[in-house]
Amino acid sequence: MNPSRIAPRIALVAGEASGDLLAAHLIKALQVHLPDARFYGIGGPKMQAACFESLWPAEKLAVRGYAEVLRHYREITGIRRQLLKQLKRDKPDVFIGVDAPDFNLWLERRLKSAGIPAIHFVSPSVWAWRGGRIRHIARSVTRMLALFPFEPELYERHRVPVSYVGHPLADVYPIQVDRRLARERLGLEEGGGPLFALLPGSRQSELQYMAETFIETGKRLLERFPQARFLVPLATRETRNLFEAALWRLGAQDLPFKLLFGHAPDALAACDGALVASGTATLEAALMKRPLVIAYKMSPWSWRLMRRMRYQPWVGLPNILAGRFVVPEFLQDEATPENLAQALGNQVSDPVVATRIEAVFTVIHRTLRQNTVEKAAAAILPYLGQGASG
Repeated sequence: MNPSRIAPRIALVAGEASGDLLAAHLIKALQVHLPDARFYGIGGPKMQAACFESLWPAEKLAVRGYAEVLRHYREITGIRRQLLKQLKRDKPDVFIGVDAPDFNLWLERRLKSAGIPAIHFVSPSVWAWRGGRIRHIARSVTRMLALFPFEPELYERHRVPVSYVGHPLADVYPIQVDRRLARERLGLEEGGGPLFALLPGSRQSELQYMAETFIETGKRLLERFPQARFLVPLATRETRNLFEAALWRLGAQDLPFKLLFGHAPDALAACDGALVASGTATLEAALMKRPLVIAYKMSPWSWRLMRRMRYQPWVGLPNILAGRFVVPEFLQDEATPENLAQALGNQVSDPVVATRIEAVFTVIHRTLRQNTVEKAAAAILPYLGQGASG
């Protein structure tokens, strides 16, 4: 750290809702040690609530899939070039890229070459697909902060400095979830049919491909469970608008769908079973010990490319962490309302299955509970002239 600078400058980039949450927790942990630090870059509302200065809206980076990225390529690369120019001029004491590997690793390689420590928080899924990226990562990062216990060995093999820090959500959520309290927080009455949580994604591109499928799945569940109710947590005004538009297109606006701004953890804690788009929300469902079905759809072109580069038979984090299929996954053409409704209905109707799932997810929860943000802060502080990295 520059000894003449009183307040350290810490630059971060987080491009979507899950990264915004992780980064916000990290900022708060670093502020305990560095109360005068300035945090700036690109981030969402949770980071901004922690006194983070966002130079561009995080939503600009929240696109997924090759076809979707190509449509926004010029804008995204323009933002990245402008940010790189500013950071090379400012020379922050450290740069922390939170997830968003395609955006952040490009930045990190150039910042590292310019003498700015580049730390990546959340390992890219090199264990699932595109494993060749690890050589690019080795050239790009000063240190990798890994959330999952099987990741450090992969980086150590390529001589990449790495710290296993666990997953912050495992620290935030209790081992034993109080379902009744969650329902009270959401103003739900007890009784009636099963309560389902539908989480079609946090990005607009995800809603465009999955909103109608999730609604049609709900309609089929209502045929089997006439008293069923549905909770639909949506991350932004834009994603809520997309879901509401899909409800009207399908004539489902009067069905028992309760749309929520955020509140995904409460919805998952309250529900009897969940349908979740593949991503961090599937881990949240696992930490809530809930039966779930994982679904994902993207553009046909993106799907063809990703399918060729997969290394494992599963894509959902709960199954990856368990090393086997614990909950069903339906991807692309298999993610039909009929398949999803049948699988989810079967899960919530079988108490033996629910008990088995809860036991597996409890083991995962305990493994990931590592006091993550403190470990992550401890790994970062040495690059700011404080402490020793782990």
